[in-house]
Amino acid sequence: MNGVSGFSRWSGAIGLCVTIATVDVAAAEPRAVVELFTSQGCSSCPPADKIIGELARDPSVIALSLPIDYWDYLGWKDTLADARFTARQKAYSQVRGDRDVFTPQVIVNGSAHLVGSNRTGIDSAIKTTDRSAGVMNVPVSLKVEGNEIKVVVAAAPDGDPARHGEVWICGVSKAIPIEIGRGENRGRHVTYHNVVRNLLKVGDWTGAAEQWTVPLENVVGDGVDAAAVYVQNGSREKPGAMLGAAFTSLN
Repeated sequence: MNGVSGFSRWSGAIGLCVTIATVDVAAAEPRAVVELFTSQGCSSCPPADKIIGELARDPSVIALSLPIDYWDYLGWKDTLADARFTARQKAYSQVRGDRDVFTPQVIVNGSAHLVGSNRTGIDSAIKTTDRSAGVMNVPVSLKVEGNEIKVVVAAAPDGDPARHGEVWICGVSKAIPIEIGRGENRGRHVTYHNVVRNLLKVGDWTGAAEQWTVPLENVVGDGVDAAAVYVQNGSREKPGAMLGAAFTSLN
């Protein structure tokens, strides 16, 4: 990873690091969910982390940081990493049928994947996937009511081929500044944006209009000041296209 602009690939078989150069209802319906798999131990990641911060300011995009843990052995344990995010990244790879698990890696709308520092490619993937049938066309909303969060998912549009999916809610920290003490980013100060701090399955959506209530206490904590909800085709083990999503601040 060190000294080369690109990305860092992880091989689960041998654990080898290789450097390769190459409060109210949420507003308008977003056109994309952008997931960044990142690590404090990856020298190629800070440019991608910055891009997520830029995308987080775009109301038409739900940009999320999901820190992984497989670079922790390189000398710095990522303070935000979660093994569930590593599992999610690997599940995407298994669905695609490849072994492309690396950092920084971006998944756009559950389908397109590319290097997370490629802003032009991300913008293109957003446009391309947004025009795909059955992607981000199911209205979703979030609303805080007292000590609960209300999640509402509309019915599938007529003729929509994807009439089922899983509904997940994420507790999100909008900005977390980190001073990295060791490893490839030693001495760097990096701000991580829209960091997922917890992840909870709300239910299964079968194409009909449905709603759920989630206790606020199940979402907040660990500096959480926002929430995102997404409806995704497939399952946690076999994630597919994003069908709809919403984001709201909790303060």
